[in-house]
Amino acid sequence: MSSTLEAIIKPRIRDLGDGFTVRRALPSKERRTVGPFVFFDQMGPTVLRPGTGLDVRPHPHIGLATVTYLFDGEILHRDSLGTVQLIRPGEVNWMTAGRGIVHSERTPPELRAGGASLFGIQTWIGLPRQREEVAPSFVHHAKSALPVLEGGGKHVRIIAGEFQGARSPLAVFSNTLYADAALAADARLELRAEYPERAIYIAEGHIEVAQNTFEAGRLLVFPPGDIVVISATVPARLLLLGGEPLDGPRHLWWNFVSSSAQRIEQAKADWREGRFPTVPGETEFIPLPEEP
Repeated sequence: MSSTLEAIIKPRIRDLGDGFTVRRALPSKERRTVGPFVFFDQMGPTVLRPGTGLDVRPHPHIGLATVTYLFDGEILHRDSLGTVQLIRPGEVNWMTAGRGIVHSERTPPELRAGGASLFGIQTWIGLPRQREEVAPSFVHHAKSALPVLEGGGKHVRIIAGEFQGARSPLAVFSNTLYADAALAADARLELRAEYPERAIYIAEGHIEVAQNTFEAGRLLVFPPGDIVVISATVPARLLLLGGEPLDGPRHLWWNFVSSSAQRIEQAKADWREGRFPTVPGETEFIPLPEEP
């Protein structure tokens, strides 16, 4: 492996049925986290069968913020705060779970008849220890609110944090990098050293780093300190992610993240016993998984 690379992660593929797959890059055996990111899933790309759709029933979270970002398709978000929000490509949903929230994610009813397309990324960001039990909240930013850097065959939208002087309006809990970079063939992008932990996920196309070529569906993790030069051999779509590492290890079980194993056990009991808040208008829910 080149000294420019710390890890090359090939996501695990999981089939959720109806031809819908997710690719999970974090956590992995190579890396549990990158900066504050504790979870990274690619959804699709897929076209769901006519009459069907994405139906992630109400489920709980603690100790994290979920970030949903789409390239294609639409998702209707509902949560226990009473939020009802449609997310479209280029927009960002940031849901802070804190001490506990419940939400559902579904294909909007009007898109189900013809077969809905879906392609996007969902990440979880671990909260600093002092903020793990904050009140839950939800923020949505439209595509037009997110800054864009352009030039030299690059189009980089800043989802969260700062990149090359452009800052997202999204309020974050720690020094964070998260950006969507579309590169034309032969375009070059520099990933500078201002963040101690950095990675890129190749969503589409092929890229070259340190004279090695990498295909779509790879998470490349870089060591601190170096300027990384990324070259697109064909048109490519990348997610840039990283930032300050979390202030200590995190336990991750099902949808729960915490610095305390005891807090995870409490969250399990609270969901099992129906002590989490409910999502208005929803009657379904995902049961607590059975433990071995």
